[in-house]
Amino acid sequence: MKFVIQRVKEASVMVDGEVKGKIQKGYLVLIGIGKGDNEQIADKYLKKMLGLRIFDDENGKTNLSLADVNGQLLLVSQFTLYANCRKGNRPSFTDAMDPVRAEELYEYLIKKAREQVQVVETGVFGAEMEVSLVNHGPFTVILETI
Repeated sequence: MKFVIQRVKEASVMVDGEVKGKIQKGYLVLIGIGKGDNEQIADKYLKKMLGLRIFDDENGKTNLSLADVNGQLLLVSQFTLYANCRKGNRPSFTDAMDPVRAEELYEYLIKKAREQVQVVETGVFGAEMEVSLVNHGPFTVILETI
């Protein structure tokens, strides 16, 4: 599993010109699901992400979590995080999980996130999406091994 977590002032995702998800202060999270991933791994990633202290406190130190700032989540599936570019110029995606099981895990992550975060918005699994954001910092964290 791979999470690209971007601390944002705002973010949105559109499909066919229609806004499907939109948040204010929080995290835009691009989620890649790979072969071998499961609910236990998803739980670990979600716990780690929600525990990250990457918002500024009153002293300007990155010391506050998403919950501490009443932040919001925008979760977007992105299988291309599993692009393998070692050979040639055309990426291979053989390390990405099959779409049926990947969508199940994506939906599982959404359900679990909604149990802990007041505002959770999403993209559309498998759709061609347009993602917009104002990355605050910029501050981006990549979780790929925990």
